[in-house]
Parts: sequence; structure tokens; C-alpha cells
Amino acid sequence: MLQNRDYTLIIDKSGSMATPDQKGGKSRWVAAQESTFALAAKCEQFDPDGITLYVFSGRFKRYDNVTSSKVSQIFQENDPSGTTDLASVLKNATDSYFERKSRGETKPNGETILVITDGEPDDRKAVMKVIIEVSRRMERDEELGISFIQVGTDPQATRFLKVLDDELQGAGAKFDICDTITMEDMEELSLSEVLLNAIND
Repeated sequence: MLQNRDYTLIIDKSGSMATPDQKGGKSRWVAAQESTFALAAKCEQFDPDGITLYVFSGRFKRYDNVTSSKVSQIFQENDPSGTTDLASVLKNATDSYFERKSRGETKPNGETILVITDGEPDDRKAVMKVIIEVSRRMERDEELGISFIQVGTDPQATRFLKVLDDELQGAGAKFDICDTITMEDMEELSLSEVLLNAIND
């Protein structure tokens, strides 16, 4: 399943991503950079044209065909600041998938979108609406998957991600396309290992 699939990574760069999770430890932003590098390197084995990478806060930026060699440059160009407008970036990434699908440019096994975030989004309802609408445009369950990976220990974010994982079908989603991983689930794993597990899953 890993081959013939596209990968999109969406990284939260809101202000709180500058927070270190352990005293004197590295910030969430640095951890995200390391894991993005690991993910890009892994995906290059299956998909030499690289991954699509978004960074977002109040606005988002999209980078196409990102290989591991481009990762550090992108992180240097961006600093954590601002709010968490997750709905807009998620809509752009999923619309892009369906546009490519309509042109016959998607991979046979579809796409996985991985979202690294540390807080709940500015507009929870808007995020849920985007995901529900996406599921209704899909023809088969496995063609598009969205994995949310929580960094940091914000309990509000954990609760919101659980809702995305467990309750969207009850709210009208056609398929259960969300999967969420919290810091507790990760325990001994590094963020890089979690990302790689999410695509191997």
C-alpha cells in the first residue's frame, strides 16, 4: 500500500509550536523539522518526486515536491507565530487531491495526509465540516486518509482530535477517514517513528 500513494504533510506553525516539551528540551518546531526530514527521506524511496508540505498558522504556505534535502530550508523560512486556522489548509490539501484525481493524476492507492498540530484549531466546526464534505466526495474508504498527530500535551487538543477520530461518522461523514495519535499513544516513540508508523499502518 505504501507504494503508489501520495503523501502530504501539514505542519502547525502557530505560536505555541515554539514551546519545548521538556525543560531545556527541543521545541515542538524543531521536533517537527526532524520528523519531516525522516518522513521525506522515507517517502522518497517510494515516491521520488517528494511530498507536498504545508505550514500553517493564520495563513498557510504550500511547497510541492519536497525532498529531504529541501526540508531544512523550508523550516528556516518559517517561524512559529500566529493562530491555528486548520480548516483552510485542510480544504486546500483535500481540494488539491480531488482536482488531481479528476485529471487522472493521483496514484492508484490514493493519498495520506498527515497533520502535525499542538493545539485545537481556531474553528472546530469548520474543520469537522471540511472532513465530512471530503468523505462524501470519496468513492472508496481507503483512497484518502487523514492522520492527526498531536505534539505537546494540550488536553483541549486531545479531546478535539478524539472527536475527529470517533464521532464524524455520527455527524454525517460517509467514511471514517481520520486517525489520531496523541502524545500518550506515542510514549517511547519519537515523532519521526510515529510518522513512519502512520504511513506504514
